[in-house]
Amino acid sequence: MYMGYAQTLAWLERLNKEVDARPALAAGRVVPFVIPSFPVLPAAAQQLEGTPVVLGAQDCGWADGPWTGEVSPSMLAELGVGMVEIGHAERRKHFAEDDATIALKVRAAVDHGVTPLLCVGETELAEPGAAAKTVFEQVSAAVSGDWAVAGRIVVAYEPVWAIGAAEPASADYVSEVVAGVRALLAEHGLAGLPIIYGGSAKPGLLPQLSGVSGLFLGRFAHDPANFGSVLDEALALTN
Repeated sequence: MYMGYAQTLAWLERLNKEVDARPALAAGRVVPFVIPSFPVLPAAAQQLEGTPVVLGAQDCGWADGPWTGEVSPSMLAELGVGMVEIGHAERRKHFAEDDATIALKVRAAVDHGVTPLLCVGETELAEPGAAAKTVFEQVSAAVSGDWAVAGRIVVAYEPVWAIGAAEPASADYVSEVVAGVRALLAEHGLAGLPIIYGGSAKPGLLPQLSGVSGLFLGRFAHDPANFGSVLDEALALTN
């Protein structure tokens, strides 16, 4: 919500130039995505048509029907949205979204073919093993213990204490936490689940990480050149 309508479309135009400058993205080994505000989605879908960029939404409701102010996953799918952010720390804190609400949204998104980008993370800096356990428990709650559903999500690991900070969590810490989460997921056959890192993520971080599938950029992507730099880092890791 940092950008208005026209500003977002102008930003997307610049972002498309960064993507077009990297034809290697067409191979699909690196998948870029953008998640603008709801009113921008139809115009964004037009701008992104024919590009490798996946369009995402910042939230969703859990069903069609009398839920005034919500946006249903079925409408998101109709608009060409391929991914929806669910359970962001701000939604949990300021809008009182609990595990039950998040689980309803995850199931609804999956049922309509929209990939949940499930936001999870510990609220305070912790020992990596303890943080991994917290994250795993959040994932388990979000899928109500249905590991078939879990296999259809992307996990966005965002330590709450690192969101908006001057620097992200250290690369070693993130790598250790993600390794711990993968070890717990392995017990359910999901060690390879995509897990990306957010929380003041910026260029230069991805090459330092181990076992992390990508980055979830916030304010550092307001400059599309930074987005392009991270794409280059991701592409280099696929070679």
